[in-house]
Amino acid sequence: MSIDSIGPIAGPLRIVAPDAPSGLSAARNAGDVFGGILTQSVEGLQATQSKADALAVKAATGDLQDAHDYMAASTEAALATQLTVAVRDKAIAAFTEIMRLQG
Repeated sequence: MSIDSIGPIAGPLRIVAPDAPSGLSAARNAGDVFGGILTQSVEGLQATQSKADALAVKAATGDLQDAHDYMAASTEAALATQLTVAVRDKAIAAFTEIMRLQG
């Protein structure tokens, strides 16, 4: 059996939970979930930056035992910040495109 013999899929694929609310309440629930994910992500970013800051202070005062810890935390914080900025930029671009399409 080849992939060509399967034929086209009839209509778009929709995955719906058995008791999923429909319409506006589903959109609100999705918005709440998305907002919660964003909140957790920003809190994680803040925690990562705080850890890097604390290790930087220890390195400056000479209390840090292993310089690799600071370098790893600093790199992790920088990458997390870059990822957050990239996601923000994509979200703004998507919002701008949606507003342009509605106008």
